[in-house]
Amino acid sequence: MAPKLVFGPGTVAKIDAGLAATDALLASAYPGEDAGRQPVHTVYVPADRFDPGLAARWGADALAAAKEHGGLERLAGSLGLDGAPRLAELVRRKLESEPVEDLRLDFEDGYGDRGNDQEDTDALAAGAAVAQAVAAGTAPPFIGIRFKCFEASTRARGLRTVDLFLASLLEHAGDRGLPAGLVLTLPKVSTVAQVQAMAYACGELENAHGLPAGRLRFEVQVETPQLILAADGTVPVAQLIHAADGRVGSLHYGTYDYSASLGIAAAYQSMEHPVADYAKAVMQVAVAGTGVRLSDGSTNILPLGGTANVAAAWALHARLVRRHLERGIYQGWDLHPAQLPTRYLATYAFYRDGLAAAALRLKNYVHGIAGTVLDEPATARALARFLHRGLACGAVEETEVAQLAEVSAAQLHSLAYPQAASTPED
Repeated sequence: MAPKLVFGPGTVAKIDAGLAATDALLASAYPGEDAGRQPVHTVYVPADRFDPGLAARWGADALAAAKEHGGLERLAGSLGLDGAPRLAELVRRKLESEPVEDLRLDFEDGYGDRGNDQEDTDALAAGAAVAQAVAAGTAPPFIGIRFKCFEASTRARGLRTVDLFLASLLEHAGDRGLPAGLVLTLPKVSTVAQVQAMAYACGELENAHGLPAGRLRFEVQVETPQLILAADGTVPVAQLIHAADGRVGSLHYGTYDYSASLGIAAAYQSMEHPVADYAKAVMQVAVAGTGVRLSDGSTNILPLGGTANVAAAWALHARLVRRHLERGIYQGWDLHPAQLPTRYLATYAFYRDGLAAAALRLKNYVHGIAGTVLDEPATARALARFLHRGLACGAVEETEVAQLAEVSAAQLHSLAYPQAASTPED
């Protein structure tokens, strides 16, 4: 006897119609993870100190700092990292070839108020210097400026700096156009309206310079509690992502401004304070499924001075980097060249520690091999993304993934980002 079915074409069509708005919302507001490369860190330098050789100097200074205290292998061993010789070799290569993944020329806190004439001059010079670095092949993969915030007292100055920088960059870039990894940073955001204003400004710049609509995107620095919880009980940090015409690329936690705004004493302001963890947890939920990235902040405890202070600062930095990686936050800030050794040692150790297990589980999933863990498609994507991130930053190599997981780089990219039609990042 055939079963009696209740849901015929008419019922399904009625439910489809009722959920059309939901389908549209999910497709537009939650397109899934961005398939492009995410840098492991952002480095900030005062805008007037940038020149095309800066990234290479940071790499050389980082290697010199490690050498002064026994070298990368000894540092890896002192941090208790497994496979110290291999880690040291990989990090040495990184510091020689691509020491800075993301660089921000700072016109905000790291620059200060130097008067309009001086900032105008420096904004124009910054655009020219970035264009020169890109043309010479010495620019980091991601580069841009942080300008002054959209509070009333600095709004006009911030807009003028962006305007001058972009005009200068385009003028000196010529036919090359804007660098693919251009990033603009809007700091100290406190309302959704400020983000909407920045989105409008980007549109005006695109129209004026003949750029494709949506070409200019920006990151939002979360440095005020008003973005986490508004006066009406809503969560603006979630709303702003969907109110900026797709222009928000990432959210960056601002350790010290945020902590200070909550009354945390200076000695206890940290990336691991409970108020920091709460804010970042809210931010993490807000970006989930949107394609917007998330970055942790920085530690201002620098590995400088005597041996004991350097060792303590390196241990702290390495622990904080590992901590945010384990919590699913794959980017942070670095403030000094001497932080690069622990940025990469801790990051590379994270990916290499998990390489064998992740590759085996992915191999079993892809090839239908019975194993001790039964992974679902969502977990398989997470495994592939883990390996893909490790490849992108240089922590693991294609030959290792191919041997352990028995998948090619192209297969790995497709597994990690099945919704993307693009090819794997180099």
